[in-house]
Amino acid sequence: MEMTRWDERARMRVRHPLRLAVGIALAAALAVALVFPPASLIVPGASHRVTFAGSTSVTIAPGAAAVSDPVTMTVPAQTDLAVSLYTSGPTGPATYHSDAQQVNYISMPGDYADSGSAAGFTITSQHWYFLDEVDVQAGPTTGGTIVAFGDSITDGYRSAVGADDRWPNDLARRLLASPSGQVHPVVDEGIAGNRVLVGSDLFGMSAEARFLRDAAGVSGARYVILLEGINDIGFTRTPAAQIIAGYEHLIAAAHAAGLKIFGATLTPFQGSGYYSAAGEAIREAVNHWIRTSGAFDGVIDFDQAVRDPADPLRLLPGYDSGDHLQPNDAGYQAMANAINLSLFRS
Repeated sequence: MEMTRWDERARMRVRHPLRLAVGIALAAALAVALVFPPASLIVPGASHRVTFAGSTSVTIAPGAAAVSDPVTMTVPAQTDLAVSLYTSGPTGPATYHSDAQQVNYISMPGDYADSGSAAGFTITSQHWYFLDEVDVQAGPTTGGTIVAFGDSITDGYRSAVGADDRWPNDLARRLLASPSGQVHPVVDEGIAGNRVLVGSDLFGMSAEARFLRDAAGVSGARYVILLEGINDIGFTRTPAAQIIAGYEHLIAAAHAAGLKIFGATLTPFQGSGYYSAAGEAIREAVNHWIRTSGAFDGVIDFDQAVRDPADPLRLLPGYDSGDHLQPNDAGYQAMANAINLSLFRS
């Protein structure tokens, strides 16, 4: 995973599925990753065994999470971090993030958590398993964390695998390059298929249900960018008034947690598999409310950033990944470029 901010201490959090009746035992390691691994997956000598309350392993009860002890290591911002996890027995269904847009490696049986060699890792996957979060110790020039909260478009679905070209990554790079002198970590909390109002086993808890955990609960959180609702429209044609009511609940939850929350307009989806004229009318009503209600602490107009000026119900062809819903890498960059960085100065 790409680190958008780094100092010299880090810790990790792993989570276990609520539905399982037995705990799992884990051992873990952190290392600096090689982007294109040849014989090694990590920078030689860069692996650090992780401890949990001083122990080299931890047992996590169903529905619980475990936070590691801090690890002292220096990794520059925008460096990929390799997180290795070893379970001593069968885990059953794993907590996982389906669309990592990153190549991950699964070993043959045995503890390879801090192995520097690629030889034991015989399977590749584009899922992240068990890992929930990596925290870093903030330095004096670090501002509040920005949480990108949304669905597959925030998750970076259909962006280039291994390129870290999701719009939250692009935003992090803009912030690092800005002359303001203050750096804001960016945390991507996008889940493909996620909806504001309704959860599912496949697409996760609803935005309302997971907000306190995945936004307000993020270490150092100060700002939230909310881009969600297109799946409520596409899957079930949820009326605009219900989606807006969901937004109002999320705004209230953000403010109660001391966070600023910025509303992002829903991007065009004509030509996608679940497009309908009725759904388009809902999208336009929702976007009108986002732009004009004043309910959010600020507005980010992603719709305007990626739509085709000649056909505004569609993505600009140069920004379309091909499914007419998800942007491509250029489209994600255009979204990041549309964010006014002054939103994060107060």
